[in-house]
Amino acid sequence: MSDTIKILGRNILHRGFGLLEDIKLWRRKFNGEPQEISREVYLVDHGATILPYDPVRRRVLLVRQFRLAAYLADHHETLIEACAGKLEGKDAATRIVMEAAEELGYAIKHPRFLYEAYMSPGAYTEKISFFVATYSPDDKIGDGGGIDHDEDIEVLEPTFEEALEMVEMGAIIDIKTIALLHHIKLAGLL
Repeated sequence: MSDTIKILGRNILHRGFGLLEDIKLWRRKFNGEPQEISREVYLVDHGATILPYDPVRRRVLLVRQFRLAAYLADHHETLIEACAGKLEGKDAATRIVMEAAEELGYAIKHPRFLYEAYMSPGAYTEKISFFVATYSPDDKIGDGGGIDHDEDIEVLEPTFEEALEMVEMGAIIDIKTIALLHHIKLAGLL
């Protein structure tokens, strides 16, 4: 435990997709002064995301799906994103290979780990492991679309240049997808 932060109380507000808690804490500020604050925090499982890319055809695999939070905030009926999912007790590399098969319909053989990042640390505990991997049409094993009853996923295969244009035009507004596309561009993978 830290000598600069002490949890004073935790109150569960809701159990659902994750656990929403109101947390009261004491902390020592950077200038040394004490501070008591209360924050609502959504405790959710960590996840993984992957952007498969075809270096021969210069294409990437993406998904389009409904996201309630984006709809409520800005009336976006769907978002275009990199394949992603919760870890569900598995290591990130194993889980992302499973997600790619379920959502994209492709067998990913060698996911390359890039980094981990908190997606919205002001309110969520979720940390995402980011991966890229090469693929080809020969790796297709199914239609994709997800396996859960509440998933409605469309698989997209734009060229890399089309995907970057979608970011510039505001058609791709998911930060994990933008980060992965820019990684591929900066690393010179495509």
